[in-house]
Amino acid sequence: MEKTVKLKEGRDVIIREMHEDDTDAMFTFFARLPTEDRKYLRADVTQYKVLEGRYHDIEEGRARRLVVIDDEEFVADGALELKGHGWGENIAEMRLIVARSHQRLGLGSLLARELYFLAAEHKVDRIVTRMMRPQVGAYRIMKRLGFHDEFLIPEQVRDQDGVWQDLIIMRCNLEDLWREMEGQYNDSDWRRHR
Repeated sequence: MEKTVKLKEGRDVIIREMHEDDTDAMFTFFARLPTEDRKYLRADVTQYKVLEGRYHDIEEGRARRLVVIDDEEFVADGALELKGHGWGENIAEMRLIVARSHQRLGLGSLLARELYFLAAEHKVDRIVTRMMRPQVGAYRIMKRLGFHDEFLIPEQVRDQDGVWQDLIIMRCNLEDLWREMEGQYNDSDWRRHR
């Protein structure tokens, strides 16, 4: 999958699946993120081996990962992590991060929409997302996309600085997500992106 989409300001970017040889570009993308943005990520993405493992997850069928490229630079990363067995067979986890230079341009919503298509392809019924309480911007985005709070677990995880943080778990049925996206589509200018 690869497509060119137009951001709100009129700039064209490419959304495509991650390739095996993307590790260097991903490393550069994550290294350029402000420390504050990396602080709440689940893994230390400044370690090259962490990024190498991401393609292995794709090969093993445990994840689908999309990247966004603007002028040959990675500016966003999105993942659909598939559970694939037992109770988690029809559940996936969504993860998104967008460079500050490309925030507020509708890119997060466009990336989420493409991840929804992948979820439907994998017959996923429910999507969850997890974040730490200080991630207020991410929380607002997920609410806007139709996710609802499921749990708040006090001091459940440590951030990259080792500080205990509350964990928020949000969930949405894929059917509800499609309804929400349809409403956003009808109320905005989504048509120019497809």
